[in-house]
Amino acid sequence: MILDKRILNVLVIIFLTTLTFLWTFFIFHQEVNWQIIGVVIVLRLLASFMIYKDYSLSWSKATQKTFLIKSIVVVVPLIIYMPLFHGEIRFAFMLSEAMTYLVLISFLMYTYYYLINKSRITKTKTLIIYGAGKAGMKIEEEFRNSEYRVKYFCDDNTVLRGRSIDGIRILSAQELQNKLQGRKYNLLIIAMPSASKEAIQKIYNRFHHSFGSVKILPSLSEVLSDELLSNQLKDISVEDLLARDPKDLDKQAIEKFIKNKKVLITGAGGSIGSELSRQCALFGASKLILLDHSEFNLYQIAEELASANPKLVMQSVVNLEQLEKTFALYQPDIVIHAAAYKHVPLVEENIHEAVVNNVIGTKNVIDCAIKYKAEKFVLISTDKAVRPTNVMGTTKRICELYAQNVDAKDTEIVAVRFGNVLGSSGSVIPKFKAQIQNAGPITVTHPDITRYFMLIPEACELVLQAASIGKGGEIFILDMGEPIKIVDLAKKMIELSGRDDVKIEFSGLRAGEKLYEELLISDNDMQTEYESITVAGKTEYDIEKLSSDIEELVQTTHKIDKLKEIVPEFNHQLN
Repeated sequence: MILDKRILNVLVIIFLTTLTFLWTFFIFHQEVNWQIIGVVIVLRLLASFMIYKDYSLSWSKATQKTFLIKSIVVVVPLIIYMPLFHGEIRFAFMLSEAMTYLVLISFLMYTYYYLINKSRITKTKTLIIYGAGKAGMKIEEEFRNSEYRVKYFCDDNTVLRGRSIDGIRILSAQELQNKLQGRKYNLLIIAMPSASKEAIQKIYNRFHHSFGSVKILPSLSEVLSDELLSNQLKDISVEDLLARDPKDLDKQAIEKFIKNKKVLITGAGGSIGSELSRQCALFGASKLILLDHSEFNLYQIAEELASANPKLVMQSVVNLEQLEKTFALYQPDIVIHAAAYKHVPLVEENIHEAVVNNVIGTKNVIDCAIKYKAEKFVLISTDKAVRPTNVMGTTKRICELYAQNVDAKDTEIVAVRFGNVLGSSGSVIPKFKAQIQNAGPITVTHPDITRYFMLIPEACELVLQAASIGKGGEIFILDMGEPIKIVDLAKKMIELSGRDDVKIEFSGLRAGEKLYEELLISDNDMQTEYESITVAGKTEYDIEKLSSDIEELVQTTHKIDKLKEIVPEFNHQLN
């Protein structure tokens, strides 16, 4: 029968104390005193039972804290028996024995730990960890019982240059690059959850050719503390490589804007609306009113934000009567209007529905916000509203005109314009992913087509930041970085997928689609206090005429002509 491990711990204390005392009596040339040995054994056993239940600690799960407890179990009895045996044995004797005991018990414990936890799996693959901080060390520990052998750490910290962790060298980026010449390793893990997106992109671009795959840890805000880091590793994605960190993100301004406010979000279940809902919950809105006409979308975001206890309104912004009831009931302080039809080709096929939903829906929400004295109204607009070539962009431009020229009374009305967001339901990335999974081909409309891209969380944070500084009548433009060629995006996604059998085909521009998107209309656009946010000059339009034009737009059967009348810069591309 195998002895209980706790009994073994007790026996180890008795055996080692006896052994170390006999050894110390020998080297100090003193006669063995069994009475002293007995007293110290009793004191160490009492300490082991009373201090963190040391006798029950599992050696196979030993940590630095385990060593600290073992040290205390030795030191506390030492403090007691030193004055007790003063005169009988020297201080140096007692200290020497205690240190010998501590070294031996630690050696036994960590030898047992190593042997028990030593991987029985044959190491057939090689791994390099970029980042020698806490996350990197934890990853190395978790991979010990895997088929991967950690070959090197790499870190940019010059203090760590030339050092090692458990015998694994820490290289600089240049040293790693030299080591990789002509070699191929299985896996690179970027274990830097606090690193900027630019830093991750730089590491990937420099080293990915030498690895079978590249994985990264999520950002600090996404890392789950109660789960193994190795289980949270994810394949590096095109979103990781295209994303940027806004350098002037002012979270204090956003929190001041949102905290303790009643916030109504239309289109709350969509890609942008759902992230705005998350951000408003995060920044302390006192009440979230989530409005969406899609039952499924509303259900999903409601489940996710259940702890915020949102008020759910399944409603269309086109229904003014029902919308007024919602405003009258909840009296929101801030209204964020994200509901819209945004898919360019679908809108081209359904012009009347787009005009009603986008233009009339926006007008309804703005009118209600003014009538029920909301402090601020925020319109989510698009770069496609700039010199539009499609119906969707033109309807959004009309919404901007209404937002700028309506008699807002005490409501501050602002619009925020930005480009495509990575991973949204209508973006090319989910489409390309599906095409890659089906072995292609990836269809790109034109070899020269470019678009601006931004991560959804980044875009939504900047939307709220822009709204916080708006005084009414502004159209804010978010810095989208450099435009990206869609064909380059497709190539990068094929590369990340590890497939070489996926081809790219060009299908031709679709109705209303243009090669290049713009974010500005005129040279009157001005910089704000934030580098990432620009404000466009106001376009004057008599509000009574605009309201009349909108009514005619809904009624007429010649909608394209009327759209061109309201937005003269509309150059409809039929392709």
